[in-house]
Amino acid sequence: MTSAWDEFQEQIKAQMMEIYSETVVDHTLNPRNLGSFPDADGYANITGPCGDTMEMWLKLDGNIIIKAGFITDGCGTTIASGSMVTEIVKDKSLAEALKISQKDVLDALGGLPEESEHCALLASNTLKAAIRDCLAMQKEPWKKAYRKY
Repeated sequence: MTSAWDEFQEQIKAQMMEIYSETVVDHTLNPRNLGSFPDADGYANITGPCGDTMEMWLKLDGNIIIKAGFITDGCGTTIASGSMVTEIVKDKSLAEALKISQKDVLDALGGLPEESEHCALLASNTLKAAIRDCLAMQKEPWKKAYRKY
């Protein structure tokens, strides 16, 4: 027997599917890599022009990203973008990950409406800032001891 809540959720999902790809809806409702983790090798916190903020943490094995996490106070498309970028960055070198662009995030999500494309840019920019932080920490690893997330 289906509850009223289950029916409501299905209605919302059906409405979302009229606007967004199945991938966007999935990453919005079931975000991957949500949250921070201790001993990150790189961290970034960026607020986009729309006011959404995204934080990202990266863990390395040598120069390879083995773990990525994010949080955001943004909308569903920001959640989907953060979730997707943390998925596509795994097992990439820092140099490869620096090349991940807004277009790469949009392509992986199956596109976003034009008014939401900035969410993919926020995700890729936050990733790049976290990578720059990784590189800075490699040059001066002692600073990691003073980091507060």
